[in-house]
Amino acid sequence: MNKVGWIIFSAVVVLLLGSLIVWTRLNNPSVDVSAINNNSILAATAESGNIADHAKGNTESKVLIVEYGDFQCPSCGRAHPNVETLMDEYGDRVAFVFRNFPLTANHPNAKAAAAAAEAAGLQGKYWEMHNLLFENQNSWSSLTATTRVDAFNGYANQLSLDIEKFKADYAAANVNDKINFDVALGKENGAAATPTFFLNGDKLDEEASGGIVGGDLTAMKKKLDALLAE
Repeated sequence: MNKVGWIIFSAVVVLLLGSLIVWTRLNNPSVDVSAINNNSILAATAESGNIADHAKGNTESKVLIVEYGDFQCPSCGRAHPNVETLMDEYGDRVAFVFRNFPLTANHPNAKAAAAAAEAAGLQGKYWEMHNLLFENQNSWSSLTATTRVDAFNGYANQLSLDIEKFKADYAAANVNDKINFDVALGKENGAAATPTFFLNGDKLDEEASGGIVGGDLTAMKKKLDALLAE
């Protein structure tokens, strides 16, 4: 390659690197969450894409369980029915919040699944999509970028959503902002793997969190009973 060729090649490389940096910043902007209380059900703000926390149970309870989860994570998939069991038993006494923490390095479809859940939430069907994603995790986890969209659109149809609105919201900036906001909040509070659970702002120990994944809820119920008795 001659001198002119090297100059052109170098310019193209610089341009591509610059474009990659811009794309990364647009899709994963830094979010300052240092002043946000992890032990609260968060209202919609501009930083969260004007999307509030997704909460169920008794939202006025003094006991709050927060999960930072990844829809493609097998451990989160195993934990899901056990969280449902806890909420069936304690739901009138405790609150539960699920926040997005997609680990995209290992789970390439995780952020897309989070977007599908958030898009469904904009039509009032967050928990329904949340449940479908976990219940059908093995069906979509290995799909390509194109076929996963077809799968998520299929779930949206199953939930009788406005499919055109779902498609638009799935790709919308505010949905991306909400996911990035949740991730920033999780990192700020020490989440590094999924699922990571917090109980009244404190990260659950391995016995309790491992029990939720494994199906032994003894340690978690002991903690909940103690807090409710205070």
